[in-house]
Amino acid sequence: MERRTFLLTAAASGATTLPALAATAEAAPKPATGLALPVPAQPATLGVAARDWPKVGGNFGNQNHSTLTDITPGNVKKLGGAWHINLEGGSTSAYQQCTIVVQKGVLYVETTQQNVFAVDGRTGKVLWKTNLGTETTNMRGVAVAEGKVFTISGANIVYALDQKTGAVVWQKKLIVEDNGGDDGCDINSGQCGGNSGGLAGAVVHHDGRIYVGTEGSTAGARGRGYALDAKTGDVVWTFWGPPGPGGYGHDTWEGDSWKTGGAVPWIHPAVDPELGLVYWTFGNPYPRTDGSSRGGDNLFANSIVAIDAKTGKRRWHFQSVHHDIWDADNVMAPVLADLLVDGKKRQVVVYGSKTCWFYILDRRTGEALHGMEERKVPQHTLQKTSPTQPFPGGEPFTDPFPRFDKPTKPVPFYPAGGLYSVFWDRATIIFPGAGGGGDWGFPSFSPKTGYVYIGYGLVNSSYSNTRGGRVNTARPLGELFGGGLVAVDPRTNTVAWRKEGDWSLAHGNGILTTAGRVLFQGRPDGVLEAMDDTDGSTLWTWQCGAGVNTIPVSYEIDGEQYVAVLAGGNGLPFPDIPRGDHLWAFKIGGKVGQAPAPTPPSRRNQIRTAAVTGETAKNTVTLGRVWDTKTNAPGTTENTVAQNAMAPQLLTVPVGTEVTFANPADNQQAHGAAAFFDAEFDTALLMPGQSAKHTFTKAGEYFYNDPAFPQSTGKIVVK
Repeated sequence: MERRTFLLTAAASGATTLPALAATAEAAPKPATGLALPVPAQPATLGVAARDWPKVGGNFGNQNHSTLTDITPGNVKKLGGAWHINLEGGSTSAYQQCTIVVQKGVLYVETTQQNVFAVDGRTGKVLWKTNLGTETTNMRGVAVAEGKVFTISGANIVYALDQKTGAVVWQKKLIVEDNGGDDGCDINSGQCGGNSGGLAGAVVHHDGRIYVGTEGSTAGARGRGYALDAKTGDVVWTFWGPPGPGGYGHDTWEGDSWKTGGAVPWIHPAVDPELGLVYWTFGNPYPRTDGSSRGGDNLFANSIVAIDAKTGKRRWHFQSVHHDIWDADNVMAPVLADLLVDGKKRQVVVYGSKTCWFYILDRRTGEALHGMEERKVPQHTLQKTSPTQPFPGGEPFTDPFPRFDKPTKPVPFYPAGGLYSVFWDRATIIFPGAGGGGDWGFPSFSPKTGYVYIGYGLVNSSYSNTRGGRVNTARPLGELFGGGLVAVDPRTNTVAWRKEGDWSLAHGNGILTTAGRVLFQGRPDGVLEAMDDTDGSTLWTWQCGAGVNTIPVSYEIDGEQYVAVLAGGNGLPFPDIPRGDHLWAFKIGGKVGQAPAPTPPSRRNQIRTAAVTGETAKNTVTLGRVWDTKTNAPGTTENTVAQNAMAPQLLTVPVGTEVTFANPADNQQAHGAAAFFDAEFDTALLMPGQSAKHTFTKAGEYFYNDPAFPQSTGKIVVK
């Protein structure tokens, strides 16, 4: 197969080829100034979120938009808690990633602790609770249909529960231990060596089938998406991320690298019932940052695939990153929308995330609405990099390269670059990195403004080929995180406005838009924010008690509009996001007050090792050595690859202390210590046997790293 024939290609034999979509002109009112209007009526087959929030994503197109209008910019300040409950008794042991589903006034929600709940949407009373076991996993949302509640478990079992009682109707274990075949592949499941992975993503139901994804690309699982019969749990079809022999795209993998190739679909798909297509996004290949053993484009990693809903056959695909070595999996839940572009109606799917671009494609054919250019990119022979990468028309929704004029600038002394910069054994900062761009934030399309809204993160990642004991530092210690919210005009793929702030908003921080013209989004500090959908100006905030890393939803009971959200925090990109189990419902005039504010996460990537006092360390930092906690002294051998080769890595001293930075005489390399980003001290490079001193006269925390081996980072806290 040609390397670049990734668009508009017919599916494998037996698949139906759809007729070309004739773009039709549509009369419309004059566009409103500053908005992406007019917007045609959205297809009824995609469904709507109105009285109910029928699925994760709101409708089959993942528009995350409610047609309810009672909550407006004029009255949102009167929004208060209708009720609040702690689903797990107030536990803060786990984070929560589940988005609520609402049907007929009942909220269906699940926790990482493997409990599924039905909750009265008016009162917050728990109607039933079902436990699925003790093996935990990320639970991102159920599907409710046919009188059942469908979900997954940490034990890789798919469950159908009775919608009224929570009783188990059927269960199906999908991932089992490798049985082993002559070719090294499981004779029943098709899994080939490596890690078997796990089930992942919110469950989606449509037309008698449920769709379930997988995770595990960082461990070598071979990704696949499942379609199951909703009545029985039987597997209808399986679509493999790395195709097997004879499959379309198999020849884009070197040798047997497809067997452990990753490409997992770990976020839920979109469905177009009219076209009979499931749009699923597949993640990065494995090994994640080392392309040397998997030459080729590595389909369907970093791709969106339009799959025939009945047969599981590929109709078309688009690969956004060829031969990924940057963990740049564009896995956000794709958004389906109908637009008017140059007076013509277009059916589109909006796809993208970590590369900071939206790829806006025709839903029938995969054709790029704004064009697509294969541009030459930096090359690395050992990494077997692709000579070109696809760039869509328009502009990125945030900068895909480092900005040294912003607080999120790279930590000093690392090589640094933007999208598609290459690396090998030297840790190299890529911006905005594996946790940056749109990552797995959940966008919203509002027919009232025509905008696609997405939260984004600004998170430096430091990549290297980590095999063979090389440097491994995913996020440089001491770096500052940031992010924001952006509105994109999909007609031109250009930014309409942005609202940048202190928090990365790309890790489950989904967006709810409403026909009442209010936009809701949660933050890692526990705040749920209501904004004007025209410009992002803040209208209302509420402290939920834990980080909000889920999608807010809206529903209606007896003519009264509610907004609900699960606030339970997350583990990325801030490892100290406050966790919990807070289920909230809000309405105009609600009387329940806000939760106490938890300690917000640090905006810096903190050093979290145990602190050592100056007295214990003799007010000395030994460079190129790791602190030995057994002897309470610096280690005896030089280390040039660890992040903690400052002994001790975290030192506490009183104001006025003189600290010595010493490079032991038996080290082989030059080392140093330079403070960032405050320039408090810089020892310059010290040869073995040399030392330097600095007296700390001001209280504060001082991060520093080794100019020769910049991943080695320490902190001195002066009290």
